[in-house]
Amino acid sequence: MGITYNCWHGCHRKSEGCLHCYVYRRDLSIGVDSNIVYKTKSFDLPIRKDRHGNYKYPGGTHFDMCFSSDFFIEEADEWRIDVLNMIRERSDCEFFCITKRPERIAACIPDLKSYDNLTVYCTMENQKRFDERAPIYLDLDLKKKGVMMEPMLERIDFSGYYDRIDLIAIGGESGEDARLLDFEWVKETRKQCLEHGVDFYFHQTGARIKVNGRIYEIPRNNQHSQARKAFKD
Repeated sequence: MGITYNCWHGCHRKSEGCLHCYVYRRDLSIGVDSNIVYKTKSFDLPIRKDRHGNYKYPGGTHFDMCFSSDFFIEEADEWRIDVLNMIRERSDCEFFCITKRPERIAACIPDLKSYDNLTVYCTMENQKRFDERAPIYLDLDLKKKGVMMEPMLERIDFSGYYDRIDLIAIGGESGEDARLLDFEWVKETRKQCLEHGVDFYFHQTGARIKVNGRIYEIPRNNQHSQARKAFKD
């Protein structure tokens, strides 16, 4: 059972992958300033109880956190400890987040190893950001390390790091102004993952993908399903 858990909302563009952020697009359409970070009404979602005193979300629930923000954004420093306490309380559940701020993880969660039910992956959308973030992120004491190339903006060289990565996931960019994803980058990365025993996941094609020299425009509703079909035997 997977539940989206946006304990706070709002973010600031951090790097090249943020240019066409879906949160900014969605907020703009309803007149909301995405740069304002605030606690949401769902803040205490994992520990809510029903009238019988039971948790509304049973053990085994998977909470996907902060998909409309970043769990490690500065404005949330005063709130994060409460969420970490909820993560401890719900040790029977799994919590997952993705960040572009690996340099803040250790300071925000000094006892990171003690959170066995928290998984933190890091976005690295091009070579510049991989070279900047990978050394920081991959040195952290995490039970599982996942590198998210979403959106993947160019071919990336992972040499020297494969033995420290558990998963590499790739996705293209969505939206009308989506930048191109070249399927050759995806195939090359998958090949390297197979050779080094790293889990690989092609998450979505994005709105524009180049395959065998031809550019395809993929409708939003088909971007995940087309990615799933890409490597079917």
